[in-house]
Amino acid sequence: MLTVFRLVSLAAIAVFLVDGKIATPASKGQPNEVVDVDTTGATTDTDSIVSTASQVDQKAGANTDAPPDLPPPVVSLTALDGDLVNTTVQDVTASSSNGRRSISLAKRLTAGYEQVFAGTGTGPNDRDGSIEGTAYLTYTVVDNSTYSVDKCLEFCDRVDGCVFVNLYYEFNNFLLDFVFSEKSNLKCAAYADVHTAAEKTNRGGQQLEEPPAGLTYIQQSSGYAAKSLVDPDTPEGYELVFGPTNGANNAPGYMGFAFLDRYDVQACADLCNSRGADSQGGGCQYFNIWRAVVNGNPTTYTCSMYYLVADESTAVNTGQGDLKVTQSRGYARKNLLPDGGFEGYNDCNDFCFTSGYENWKGLGAGIQDATIFHYVVYSHTGHGVGLLGSADANDDLPGTLTPSNPLQTEAGKTYSIQFFLNSDFSGPDLEKNATVEVRVSGTTLDTISPGFSHWTFHQYTFTAQGNDVLEFHGGSAPAWLFIDDVNVFQA
Repeated sequence: MLTVFRLVSLAAIAVFLVDGKIATPASKGQPNEVVDVDTTGATTDTDSIVSTASQVDQKAGANTDAPPDLPPPVVSLTALDGDLVNTTVQDVTASSSNGRRSISLAKRLTAGYEQVFAGTGTGPNDRDGSIEGTAYLTYTVVDNSTYSVDKCLEFCDRVDGCVFVNLYYEFNNFLLDFVFSEKSNLKCAAYADVHTAAEKTNRGGQQLEEPPAGLTYIQQSSGYAAKSLVDPDTPEGYELVFGPTNGANNAPGYMGFAFLDRYDVQACADLCNSRGADSQGGGCQYFNIWRAVVNGNPTTYTCSMYYLVADESTAVNTGQGDLKVTQSRGYARKNLLPDGGFEGYNDCNDFCFTSGYENWKGLGAGIQDATIFHYVVYSHTGHGVGLLGSADANDDLPGTLTPSNPLQTEAGKTYSIQFFLNSDFSGPDLEKNATVEVRVSGTTLDTISPGFSHWTFHQYTFTAQGNDVLEFHGGSAPAWLFIDDVNVFQA
């Protein structure tokens, strides 16, 4: 649906009367009260994102005291809307991912790696450093009787999301030498992003054993990256809008951002799905995920969320200062309703209404008990809007608005219905009994009794039977209800 910023008077508008009666919606009557509706909202807060990126530290490596072969941790958040946090995506989204697998920055098409950097040698005085970088996953130890590059690469093949490994010797670590069963000090650390020799910042220097044992030190630290990479899979219920590019969106309808500890498209989708709705714009419908590189090194992974769908035309933020945007992709939620905003009804330039058209139909036992209007004044956004209750007050019977075709739902999957509801046309006294039922395939999800109310966002979830039928049933003139911006997304 088209988005507008409607500039109207904040003052109450008196209900227009004809012969002592309320001027009905069918006669182009004016609402009792009209308020500003700003569905454009804020644009991307790039300054806050860049400022937070300068504060957060997402670099990690294989700890000296962690045992090898631990499973990679779940995707975590390091910042949320400018605040530094230490939590998981699952905790924030209340496990809304339903067990869906992680979709990482890239995956290998075929076996094959290339060396990114070499080690500095294994002579008595040679010293090196291991990688401390973003998107660390886990590590193993391989046979140290030889420098086992192939075994390290095979390990990366087995670790979900691994695209890079750092292979190095770690000396004077008694856990590696005497405690862990492998009895090997040749570490192979796996990462979900590619790193460079400039990030070999762990130089050892720890006293893990009582003196006279020496301090830990690193030798022969080399890095290998996968040769063949492909785009991440698109999350279920979404479609790829653009990318990858080196520009992030600077777009309206901005809802906030999160920093992920790795580039994970599914995690960003889960955050969008569970994001709290904007009071005027509604639920999250789009996200932009991108990687920040500072001085050539990966630093953060940003997930920005929007209630308006953006595209590549606004992907103009290439970075600030030393921070550069890379791997930027935009994804939009798939709406199962082809015309949830009633914008397909275009039989006039200003004011007209109908009991049905290609995408929606109005049903009722009386006269015009459910209708669709083309009139900017009545709509939440754009010009189209649905009405429950006899449009010309010919009766006080309820009506039903329903899409012309069943929803293309799949049995057993969970979906989210989102819409805006308004019941302020006739004033507080006449609207006090306004009521609407939200139904799916004959089951009533809720009965809403808003009374006199301006545009308000509502959201419900349901488990699909397959090809479900959505209905909004209610209204009783003059307690009219307007419905707009209806979306049905996979939850």
